[in-house]
Amino acid sequence: MGQKIKIKIGTRGSKLALAQAHEVRREILKAHEHLEDDDIEIIVMSTKGDRIVDRPLSEIGGKGLFTEEIEEALFQNKITLAVHSLKDMPTLLPEGLELACYLKREDVRDAFICAAAPNIMDLPAGSVIGTASLRRAAQTMTLRPDLKIISFRGNVQSRLKKLSDGVVGATYLAVAGLNRLGLKDERIHPIEIDQMLPAVAQGAIAIEIASDNDAVRSLIAPLNHQDTEYCVRAERKMLHILDGSCRTPIAGLAQISANEMTLKGRILSEDGTEDHSFCVAGDKDKPEELGQKVGMALKKMSQK
Repeated sequence: MGQKIKIKIGTRGSKLALAQAHEVRREILKAHEHLEDDDIEIIVMSTKGDRIVDRPLSEIGGKGLFTEEIEEALFQNKITLAVHSLKDMPTLLPEGLELACYLKREDVRDAFICAAAPNIMDLPAGSVIGTASLRRAAQTMTLRPDLKIISFRGNVQSRLKKLSDGVVGATYLAVAGLNRLGLKDERIHPIEIDQMLPAVAQGAIAIEIASDNDAVRSLIAPLNHQDTEYCVRAERKMLHILDGSCRTPIAGLAQISANEMTLKGRILSEDGTEDHSFCVAGDKDKPEELGQKVGMALKKMSQK
């Protein structure tokens, strides 16, 4: 890298966001032996999405609420790079910024968190499930229309506390986040993807940089996991075609075997009464092409 630079990693301040930022920091240090611990600083930032926790995201502006302040810091060179949970990122970024690196994806599944039952199907009739995710809520309603769903936001720890306090009978969290936090709990039950399809890019960490910063692009290049990159590019293209925001229940997952990628997408009505799925396989080196196909097919199905 030539002369020493101070690398400043911008991140949200939740325990999970910090765990992800520290993971990126460790990977950079591992990839560049000349760098020392104090060459990389983690800058904690508060976003509007973190500050407003009493309303659903769909009411206050969607995914960009978790990125605006951090992206502004990138523009102003207050941070060198930003670390994000990719599922929280809008499909369109501000001009001048880009996603330049994708770490190897964690477990993509959702987890059903409940002390009373190991899965959704075993819950007593009329049980209350807390989730702020329209995707999880809609897929739940297709399986168990008799359940009651209430909006339920907050970080991992606050949601688990609400569950312990009996505010709800069950909730959902991403298995990836639980793994990254090292959380073990007998109430955690991973849900197989054929029952609940994950959010687009669930389990993936992305690094955002200023497009003109070639030095940082080179610095993080060794961290990129190509199969993860291809999969999330396909999923995000599908989401973009569907105009995916926090207002529409959309799920999607790309998987790679040898040189073939399979992409499955799903779009539902909020109450789960409409449910459309589409799956296609193709060349893994053409992720946007697959995303386009699935996105257009689902769009047609949902507009009939």
